[in-house]
Amino acid sequence: MKQRWPTALGLAWLLALPLFSPLWAQRRHDPLNPLEIDQLRDAMLDPDQRLKLYVRFSRDRMTKLEQMRSDPKTTERARQTHDLLEDFLAVYDELNHNIDMYVGRKDDIRKPLKVIIEADTEFQSKLRALKNSANTNAAESNQYEFLLADVLDTVDSSADDHRKTVAEVEEYVKRKKRK
Repeated sequence: MKQRWPTALGLAWLLALPLFSPLWAQRRHDPLNPLEIDQLRDAMLDPDQRLKLYVRFSRDRMTKLEQMRSDPKTTERARQTHDLLEDFLAVYDELNHNIDMYVGRKDDIRKPLKVIIEADTEFQSKLRALKNSANTNAAESNQYEFLLADVLDTVDSSADDHRKTVAEVEEYVKRKKRK
């Protein structure tokens, strides 16, 4: 009977482990604040407004990154650069997800796509400037160079996709008007 007790206790702990795992799991940081989430929720049925909000939120993240990098009082610049790049990428990925959703629904998103393409060019320029400045401080940039390369690749490929999407949207809007 004594031999079963440790085994039964071990089994009980093993079965209870999934109940406690959320306590150990790292909480994922949401790059959007509650006000931004509410704005997106309110704009759910308006593709123009919703996509423009995502552009604004992406631009806000890029502005925060630039301000932090130019502030001489900033401590832990490399870590903060990494965190802000992650936030930018998360918002930008969500923008792309929403574009795909609206294209799949055949919504007319020509107007916000023009704004998005302009923003893509702006983001590419700012990210390349960050990459060039990172090359001058290799010790610092080691902490975020992989993420920066990933963000640049994402923005570059997304910019191409957005330009192609404009043509696709133009085509299905023309077909819709003919009917």
